[in-house]
Amino acid sequence: MRVGIIGASGYTGAELLRILYVHPEVEVAYVTAHTYAGKMVADLYPHLHGYAEMQFRAFDADEALAAADLHFVALPHGESMQLVPQLLAGGSKVLDLSADYRLTDAEIYKQWYGLEHTSPQLMDKAVYGLPEINGELIAGADLVAVPGCYPTAAILALAPLARAGTPGTAGAVVDAKSGVSGAGRKLSLAAHFSQADGSVRPYSVGAHRHTPEMEHVLSSLAGKEVPVVFTPHLIPMSRGILTTCYVKTGTEVSGVEIEDIYGDFYAQSPFVVLLGSGSFPETKAVCGSNYCHIGWHLDGERGMLTVASAIDNLVKGASGQAVQCMNIMQGWDEALGLEALGIFP
Repeated sequence: MRVGIIGASGYTGAELLRILYVHPEVEVAYVTAHTYAGKMVADLYPHLHGYAEMQFRAFDADEALAAADLHFVALPHGESMQLVPQLLAGGSKVLDLSADYRLTDAEIYKQWYGLEHTSPQLMDKAVYGLPEINGELIAGADLVAVPGCYPTAAILALAPLARAGTPGTAGAVVDAKSGVSGAGRKLSLAAHFSQADGSVRPYSVGAHRHTPEMEHVLSSLAGKEVPVVFTPHLIPMSRGILTTCYVKTGTEVSGVEIEDIYGDFYAQSPFVVLLGSGSFPETKAVCGSNYCHIGWHLDGERGMLTVASAIDNLVKGASGQAVQCMNIMQGWDEALGLEALGIFP
């Protein structure tokens, strides 16, 4: 199948190119980058030397639709919604990696992103692209909203508890730490080496745009409102997210119950690795892979459950998850082209 990548010069676009290069059912036929139009892909990203003959182009809807049958849109929020309706109207399937279609309410989108949504009629049509939760819906979708990196890690850690109605899930504290690639290629003071190296700091405390995404999905699973307290941190490494969630379960929940809740929920999820009680994930173990590792500890005396998850923010948190969704949309094995293990050390 011929695919296109709109916004292929960013980190998620480059990661899509890397992953799709070895995908047995896909040919990357069209790549765009407004800033780098006319430049060769391998000149910008030498590690993608397999694309030495491919050139970034300026986006043109007619060209995109003629070149490919499915498009990944890896543009910043606010830009995707300008192009996605054109691609859908032309008969293409679309996987959008921005935040433009992750929420279902245009007013909530405006509140958190500060923009009027220009295609709100598509917000209900889009399927939230977390395969561990929405696999059946993704299979029949034409538009998939690929989840954000922080929500992926947090939702995978808390989803089994939300669906099971575990006490304390509403009001859970989500403490997440991300590598600087999560900020993208755009220059910012916080991502400068001298600013980030050797330092850890919280940011967007109480105001991070991924909060409503987490709450919406967890609330849907629970059948009631599930607010969370989310604090992200920037840490001095290139990639990876470690999320630690604190859930006040009370003393009635047992360790066997927690093990069953997670085991049952992820029994058919090839990319979730349950480390179990007393074993905890590390970002290095999932680097470069589409896997999410989850471990937990239940303090029965204090009635407190600590759940930790680790993902690669550019793979399971973005591009790898998008490919996983594409596989499901096409009726292929969802793990196709994604089974590479993490890189360690």
